[in-house]
Amino acid sequence: MMSTWPGIVELIGHAGGYDYVEFVSTYAPWDLYDLDNIARATQLADISSMIKIDQEPRTFIAERALAAGIQNVLFADIRTVDDAEQAVKAVRAEPKGVMGMGMFRTAEYVFAKSSPSDYRKACEDAVIAFMIEKKSAVDHLEEILSVEGVDMVQFGPWDYSLSLGLSGEPGTTWGLSDPKVKEAELKTIKTALKMDKRPRVELDSLEKAQDYIDIGVRDFCIGTDVSILYEWWKCKGENIRKLLSRLE
Repeated sequence: MMSTWPGIVELIGHAGGYDYVEFVSTYAPWDLYDLDNIARATQLADISSMIKIDQEPRTFIAERALAAGIQNVLFADIRTVDDAEQAVKAVRAEPKGVMGMGMFRTAEYVFAKSSPSDYRKACEDAVIAFMIEKKSAVDHLEEILSVEGVDMVQFGPWDYSLSLGLSGEPGTTWGLSDPKVKEAELKTIKTALKMDKRPRVELDSLEKAQDYIDIGVRDFCIGTDVSILYEWWKCKGENIRKLLSRLE
């Protein structure tokens, strides 16, 4: 979801069938209060939460999201082993990472109902996921996935295409329609499975899910609120226009 309205979180939870809601902070305007409200809504709707974070300032945003109560983190733009190590440290508490103790929402601000050990456990339990969407990341994938603490990866075909110099000019292929990009996606998935990391796939059509299931994928992202709304509005608008055109 790109919307910061907590009601969207509640609706996803009420719909059932979903393990978590991901707030895609990389694409939408938001402030720190939104993180608190999203986290509260996930608790109310009995659903877990994830935030997608830009390359910079990854450490600050990861710390604030965890402090607000968002439980898991997806880091965009991982390019190197150093990027991977810094991302993991941004989530884990000292001494494994850089997260310190504070008057955070996850600690009821004054540890009213929890202890510092509960806070440390929340940092340790957080799922750490990486977007593998740069050529350098695919080229050094095994080294990146060898970093302790990495749990999940997702291949990003559009950014990977850009990193190859492809940009979707008319008459060209890019994204998963390009054979080089598809090859990199399959390499990412198979390497992750080999190294006991969970590959997640973003689907634009559920008809494609079985192909990924057959090679071992069990985690899927199946839509973003803005895309879902756009497709619904586009379809319904075109249909009503066709009906009205018959009266002309």
